[in-house]
Amino acid sequence: MKYSLEENIAKILIPKEKLQERISELAKQINEDYQGKSIVMVGILRGAVLFYGDLAKEIKVPLSMDFMAVSSYGSGTRSSGVVRIIHDLEENIEGKDVLIVEDIIDSGLTLHYLVEILKSRKPNSIKLCCLLDKPSQRVKPINPDYVGFEIPNEFVVGYGLDYAEMYRNLPYIGILKPEAYATK
Repeated sequence: MKYSLEENIAKILIPKEKLQERISELAKQINEDYQGKSIVMVGILRGAVLFYGDLAKEIKVPLSMDFMAVSSYGSGTRSSGVVRIIHDLEENIEGKDVLIVEDIIDSGLTLHYLVEILKSRKPNSIKLCCLLDKPSQRVKPINPDYVGFEIPNEFVVGYGLDYAEMYRNLPYIGILKPEAYATK
């Protein structure tokens, strides 16, 4: 693998400006939908952290912020199907409106598992907001309420998304060259 992050990007799929424009549009819809309410905004670490932060800055309704860390990937490019909770919520969500903020939904395995766990905690509502959606890869029936972009079945990195913990700091969403992960 080359050491320059940019050299391993085959193509910029979503430039920085389009990301910010779409995040503003999502926040506007969330503000309308939750008018007169407050929400518990649950960020899924680590991939969603940049999206989560930018989205939170645009949301005008009262919100509290919490995080969960779950994993189903390890250092691979496909979900293993085994979901682990690494860090759980600090806040009690019973009777509250919960907005889960995720970087990408592909197989739906991770979010399906996570939603089932959170439903058992008796929130008033649970809605899903994802930056990227790959419905062609769906194994579990997950339908996000807010979608930034629907993308093709490519392995993407940047703006929080990683490969082996690298590339998260790119300011755009890019398609990773296969040779960057072919030897793993």
